Amino acid sequence: MKGAALPTKPDKTPTSLTETGSTLLFPLFGTWATAYQKQFVNSAGDPIVTITTGGTGSGTAITDAATGTVNMGASDAYLSSANLQQYPGLMNIALAISAQQINFNVPGIKKLNLNGSVLAQIYGGKVTNWNDAAIKKLNPGVSLPNLKIIPLHRAESSGDTFLFTSYMNAQDPSAWPSANVNTTVNWPNVQGALAETGNSGMIDGCGSNKGCIAYIGISYLSKAQDAGLGTASLANKAGKFLQPTPAAIKAAAAAFTAKTPANESISMINGPAPDGYPIVNYEYAIIKKSQSDAVKAEDIRAFLHWTIHTGQDQATYLDPVFFQKLPPSVVKLSDNQIAKIGS
Repeated sequence: MKGAALPTKPDKTPTSLTETGSTLLFPLFGTWATAYQKQFVNSAGDPIVTITTGGTGSGTAITDAATGTVNMGASDAYLSSANLQQYPGLMNIALAISAQQINFNVPGIKKLNLNGSVLAQIYGGKVTNWNDAAIKKLNPGVSLPNLKIIPLHRAESSGDTFLFTSYMNAQDPSAWPSANVNTTVNWPNVQGALAETGNSGMIDGCGSNKGCIAYIGISYLSKAQDAGLGTASLANKAGKFLQPTPAAIKAAAAAFTAKTPANESISMINGPAPDGYPIVNYEYAIIKKSQSDAVKAEDIRAFLHWTIHTGQDQATYLDPVFFQKLPPSVVKLSDNQIAKIGS
């Protein structure tokens, strides 16, 4: 089904839209919603479209968007074949480029080298102390303490969990099998491991527990630093250890630009760029092609079109959450998908 031409502003009829999902995308989505509401107002100065956002996790986004509980979902994970089989009318539409950091709470240490194999051994319960030989090997000259590792993972269905388990599997499938890569996984029973809700919960939990390690979305980098957490330099496919800097994120994503398919479902984990950070991803809007209300359908098209054009301003919108803008060819793919939304 092909929708109408993409609108550049909302319908004149006042309406409200709802969004829920990714806590990684939540800070940016809220900023976008606020800016959009201020830009398009009626003669009384009130927003023509009211957008309510929520950070509930990517799994909830997919379910709620599919069932019509919300108008828009937000996910760090693209739709799986199982998702599409269960909900054939769903699309994932790329909105921005993001990344994931690995943070830790080890007194006196702010940077460490880690790779997917060692992380899989930590989350699998085989490496349980910070002075383990496997960690020492990656960090020559660093005085690692005799401190128990406390692995933190997400309690809810989370796109961040998908990204993290994808990285461990990509680097060491023997230590972390493909069967345990998803938004919800069967975590090994590791003594002391903690389950936290949302990226904010991961930061609070890690900050409160010396010895912790956690996977946290890049939009929470400043909060992680404010909590005193260290940030790991992660090994990429070429074996180079990199921090999640803008240059390293852009380099990683650039290797996948031409490979991004029309439906935009693609993993960019552990990519081939020698200077690319290994955990990067598209942030997605999860949308039903067929909406029950024509006005809402047009307003969804207008808002999403705005996010991938006006909303890509790096300094205004993306830099505060450490995201990167979509390349022009991917913007075109997203617009093509947005145009399919109808009633």
